[in-house]
Amino acid sequence: MFKENYNVIGVMSGTSLDGVDLAYIKFNNSGRWTFEIFQSETVSYSEEWLNKLKNAIHFNPTELEELSIDYTKLLSSIISEFISKHQLTEIDAVCSHGHTILHQPQNGFTLQIGNLPMIRDLVNQTIVCDFRVQDVQLGGQGAPLVPIGDELLFSEYDYCLNLGGFSNVSFNENGRRIAFDISPVNTVLNFYANDLGFPYDGEGNFAKSGNINQDLLKQLNELEFYALPYPKSLGMEFVNANIFPFINSFSIDVKDKLRTFVEHIASQIAKICSKPNAKLFITGGGAYNRFLIERLRNYLPTTEVIIPDDKTIQFKEALIFGFLGVLRLRDEVNVLSSVTGASKNHSSGVVFM
Repeated sequence: MFKENYNVIGVMSGTSLDGVDLAYIKFNNSGRWTFEIFQSETVSYSEEWLNKLKNAIHFNPTELEELSIDYTKLLSSIISEFISKHQLTEIDAVCSHGHTILHQPQNGFTLQIGNLPMIRDLVNQTIVCDFRVQDVQLGGQGAPLVPIGDELLFSEYDYCLNLGGFSNVSFNENGRRIAFDISPVNTVLNFYANDLGFPYDGEGNFAKSGNINQDLLKQLNELEFYALPYPKSLGMEFVNANIFPFINSFSIDVKDKLRTFVEHIASQIAKICSKPNAKLFITGGGAYNRFLIERLRNYLPTTEVIIPDDKTIQFKEALIFGFLGVLRLRDEVNVLSSVTGASKNHSSGVVFM
């Protein structure tokens, strides 16, 4: 018999490099899955680690191996401190995504650092981690993985949209869960906010004060990725190869770059979330970008935009990786082939007990 209640820590580090998100969650399965987030926290990266993670895409195999060892130690210390700080004693597992450095599913390869076996001994808990590799081995994109959580935890919404380093969406279509990455978001907005001396563009005020460059907007909207059928996913490789070169070829003010890119994000999302009178559930750091949300509402006038409580906005991905870990412990499907394009549904993740 499976347990009815699970107490887990979900751990997530995203491509926007905001830091490591941790959430202590109780999941209950008495007929349907429910959850409650009891403790949550984001631990920011030091400047040294920010630089390492930003540049790791260019590391050679030996450097990547060393980086994964160091990052596993860092992650272990962050998790252990979280457990100690909140005096957590009832823990069924720590469910950790790690940090994506390379994501090349077209080449049968994805790398999330921080998932080495040593994490089990350093944290002294059961660990469930490395959720993406198996899916890529099965011919999938290895992403997105959140939709199983959308399906089982947030089924009342027509669209579940996350605005993080990238925007990704999941929804039901003809009885199947569909999900894919839509466009870059904070990977680009934060980069240009850095040029202005800020880590991010607050509520979108810098973008709001800029002007749209129609030529740039047109070129961005015509990028090949947006015409590709799903399943499809994005990584920093795409941003470095396709987004930054386009934007930087225009000699325009940084605020105009931000304004144009916000319009690009909103227009691409609106193309996908186009069902009239829909309920659109938005989480991720981008949910706080009031100007981006304003532009989305402009494109989707009949859509009810739902932005939940702060814990759910900020820690939904940590929450769902905790949930993926629970499903893995139960050997139940936690990755949907309809979403990733893998050859079959499967239960993904490595368990270190």
